[in-house]
Amino acid sequence: MVANSREDDKLNTCQGDKTQVQESTNQPANFIQSIINQDLETNVYNGRVHTRFPPEPNGYLHIGHAKSICLNFGIAARNGGLCNLRFDDTNPSKEEVEYVDSIKDDVKWLGFDWGNREYYASDYFEQLFEYAVKLIKIGKAYVCDLSADEIREYRGTLTEPGKNSPYRDRPAEENLDLFMRMRKGEFPDGSRVLRAKIDMASSNLNMRDPVLYRIMRTTHHRTGDDWCIYPMYDYAHPLSDAIEGITHSICTLEFEDHRPLYDWTIENVDPEVHPKQIEFARLNLTNTVMSKRKLRKLVEEGYVDGWDDPRMPTISGLRRRGYTPEALRDFCERIGVAKSNSTVDIALLEHCIREDLKAKSPRVMAVLNPVKLVIDNYPKDKVEYLETENNPESPELGTRKLPFSRELYIERDDFFEVPPPKFFRLTPGKEVRLKNAYIIKCVDVVKDKASGTVTEIHCTYDPDSKSGGPNSGRKVKGTLHWVSADHAIQAEVRLYEHLFPDENPEGEEGIDFQSRLDKNSLQRLVSCMLEPELGKAKPGCRYQFIRLGYFCADTGRWKDGKPVFNRIVSLKDSWAKVRKNG
Repeated sequence: MVANSREDDKLNTCQGDKTQVQESTNQPANFIQSIINQDLETNVYNGRVHTRFPPEPNGYLHIGHAKSICLNFGIAARNGGLCNLRFDDTNPSKEEVEYVDSIKDDVKWLGFDWGNREYYASDYFEQLFEYAVKLIKIGKAYVCDLSADEIREYRGTLTEPGKNSPYRDRPAEENLDLFMRMRKGEFPDGSRVLRAKIDMASSNLNMRDPVLYRIMRTTHHRTGDDWCIYPMYDYAHPLSDAIEGITHSICTLEFEDHRPLYDWTIENVDPEVHPKQIEFARLNLTNTVMSKRKLRKLVEEGYVDGWDDPRMPTISGLRRRGYTPEALRDFCERIGVAKSNSTVDIALLEHCIREDLKAKSPRVMAVLNPVKLVIDNYPKDKVEYLETENNPESPELGTRKLPFSRELYIERDDFFEVPPPKFFRLTPGKEVRLKNAYIIKCVDVVKDKASGTVTEIHCTYDPDSKSGGPNSGRKVKGTLHWVSADHAIQAEVRLYEHLFPDENPEGEEGIDFQSRLDKNSLQRLVSCMLEPELGKAKPGCRYQFIRLGYFCADTGRWKDGKPVFNRIVSLKDSWAKVRKNG
């Protein structure tokens, strides 16, 4: 391909990954915004709105987290407030710096900026310890010697109340002494815990004297071996919110039953700021598992090629596949914020990426399953360059010139010797147009003698049928894409399907979700022929392969210098059809 120098940059420059989000103040209010509006009217927090996105650094973020990111940062921006990024790093046995770095990359890529407000629960370990001492002194916490199994046994069930621990009525002085010795490392792991003293008969199991601290000799990624006791999430989270001055602690619906414990902790410690917890429905997506534990299992047991495998619902996986931050933000806005859980059709997510890419992606020629086509009456040594638009919907993307020669590649599926009904592509004796080029007619085929497979298709062309020629307006039913055999570059193209063909991969209880994986969810095509300029595509650049779908230059390592392209999504839009018919 010979491209205009200025247009060449447009063809190979990634679009859409550096947009800083500008939140509209005119968006319709959801129930969370309504609560905030009421708080602003009554001046609950002196006119402040301060949210936070609080991931645990024990895995990569997935698209469900994208919804939470958009919501927390969006609510803050819409109300002239602030949003913190805080890592709830209270379980060092499962946390890694790799996860911290990936989370920051994902939030930035989505278009959000936390400024200088990057915090960690570990920043507050000393303060959290002092708060625990306060609870002990006022008789609201005690050291318990029961084992984990015994605590579970004493806890009771949904229909039966729990039993008090035999250590529940220890004097405050004894509890304080034991807690100090726990911190000094005098006791083995699991031998003692600090528990809140609430109500073992509560109908809410979370309120039955939950554990606040446990002994765990594990090196922390930030504090090293300074601590051998670590706070539990349900204790550290509300107090970290309070320390940071968070006003509205927005979380997913599974934490609704934890809200009484959130409030109990805040009320009994009584910090200066009392944040308000608000729950919203988490994102459930068809054909997808959203459990971080299950995603980790897929990675660690080799079902996928890492957290950024393009089949994964992780933000890094979607980014590598070719999704844009604009498409993910659009998706999150469309699904809205609800109070009850539901499942969103993954077709809507695919619709959003098509909507975003259709105007910004250059449309290029790529042949994934090539067969050679020879134009017998075209001069052997002639090469001409045919001008074509990079995207008819976006004239600003300019034009390019494609090399055209006697020998081309077309898709093998675009030719049938004995065609099925209503087949309007190439067959013996029939004419089709080569896109942006000439009308051709099939006159002969060459086959492999052993297999009978067609190895060459021979045609003639109408030299007056090119744009601007006397026969340029002549109509034929079929139009094929193609590449010049002498100029094409060979590439690997990876076709991705859903990891799970079932809409509900969780399935029935007792059925292993891995058994529902589609073993053919990745198809590697290693002998694809592409326009020559695509050999210089920058990783992450996105294109529409004409008639085939949207594709992205892979951001991973290219083997032997051969370009690798991932299919982002096909051209077929089932969601648009559903909406039209609905």
